[in-house]
Amino acid sequence: MRFFEDMEVGQRREVGSFTFTAAAIKKFAAQFDPQRFHLDEEEGRKSLFGGLAASGWHVGSVCMSLLVADAQRQMREAAARGDKIAVWGPSPGFRELRWLKPVLAGDTISFASEIVSKRISASRPQWGILEGRNTGTNQRGELVYSVLATAFVPRRVNEDG
Repeated sequence: MRFFEDMEVGQRREVGSFTFTAAAIKKFAAQFDPQRFHLDEEEGRKSLFGGLAASGWHVGSVCMSLLVADAQRQMREAAARGDKIAVWGPSPGFRELRWLKPVLAGDTISFASEIVSKRISASRPQWGILEGRNTGTNQRGELVYSVLATAFVPRRVNEDG
């Protein structure tokens, strides 16, 4: 992972894509969001969604999984180059969660993250606070998911004293 100083507002990274199959939608829904339009094709067709729809929480979970996998890939690459790896802190939360269009069985969603703001923490100046807009776009180019996430990112000042 990168340090706070290594990132700029406007930087964007594609983190991967995922195809939401009927089986995956139903499995997630059965455990975490057992609403009729997530569990049954006919109920989905009769709903406002017009088809078997993935839970918004499923879409968000897939986004998080792909973000973590991409971060792990970046850390492996940095370690292979001999770079110092920045170990990020926790997230203090998110805002503006939007499920903009239904994700239906068979849809492939591509996820990306773009840095929208950054600042040094007033109470912990060894940390920066990064805001990123995480989005998901379907195979038709339609934005289906968006969330503004916040994370603590270590500053190089930690390394230099």
